[in-house]
Amino acid sequence: MGPIRSILAFAAALLTLPTAQAADLQKIIIGSVPSIPAAATYIANDKGWYRDAGIEIEIANVDTAASAMSLVASNRMQVVEGGLASNYWNALAQGLPVIMASERGSSPLHHAILVRNDLKESVKKIADLKGRKIAVAAPGAVLMYELGKALETAGLTIKDVEITYIPFPQMGVALTNKAVDAVMSIPPFSDVALDQKLGWTLVDPDTVITPTPLSAVSYVINADWAKANPELAHNFFIATARGIREYCQAYHKGANRQYVVDLLLKNGVSNRDVIDKYPWPSREPDGHFNVASVLDVQDWFFKEGFIKQKFPAERLVDVSYAQQAAKKLGPFVVENKSSQDPGCR
Repeated sequence: MGPIRSILAFAAALLTLPTAQAADLQKIIIGSVPSIPAAATYIANDKGWYRDAGIEIEIANVDTAASAMSLVASNRMQVVEGGLASNYWNALAQGLPVIMASERGSSPLHHAILVRNDLKESVKKIADLKGRKIAVAAPGAVLMYELGKALETAGLTIKDVEITYIPFPQMGVALTNKAVDAVMSIPPFSDVALDQKLGWTLVDPDTVITPTPLSAVSYVINADWAKANPELAHNFFIATARGIREYCQAYHKGANRQYVVDLLLKNGVSNRDVIDKYPWPSREPDGHFNVASVLDVQDWFFKEGFIKQKFPAERLVDVSYAQQAAKKLGPFVVENKSSQDPGCR
């Protein structure tokens, strides 16, 4: 073979190499609620950390984890990100192969019970919510737990208020037209409502709920898939933890803040003013749950009748993923030493 033919053969081999590598990647479909904490997934994907772990990731946007639970249980999705909800326990009670594998959001979450402005003189404390009409986004959501726990600090329960279900984007309108007295809201909707003076903050549940931190959002995986592909599943969460750590550096206004903001915008999350102006929810850098918090959510759901069966901690949460990520990546250190922000540490 002449030198020119040798060079052409070598070049042809190089051209075929990426295709061969791509063919070796194992596909994981992840259902993700587009939001600021989802940046961890976007970062790990954008930086090629999933691909480095032998994974081709497909991100499918979902409205809630609850809406995608059947897809995970049937292995049409392998992972879904979203808030803790009673339907997870109901799926376990049906024997479906699902389990929480990593934390996806924990206090400080900056959730808020907002009261409409004209009630400022008559609703001055949590106890004054008795008999009032309060909007929550969905039944059986972790926000219902947050509202209930806040009410309990004043000797009330959710049975002492009138619950109505309204999507977050419509809560500001409901306050304005007096359709409700208060709303259980989350950023950025709560922050926008405050800026527009549609209501005021009666209480941030982060300040009254115990145990803390509240593990409010999770990654749920198909347990059968994870059992059949243990190395793949663990590699996925190690790559994800790398993304979480980058998110936490941006959370603390590190050097990568602009990159993460741009990536959120690229993935259709809100707008630059909202992302820059309002506080971000916290993440645990390795994905560790506060298991005591998860068990307390379970106890509350059971007490209020949202679930019919309770489970031991090891059936609710597989802690091995966060443990392995911590071991692999080592201690997390906030780069911006001047940051005093709690959480994401």
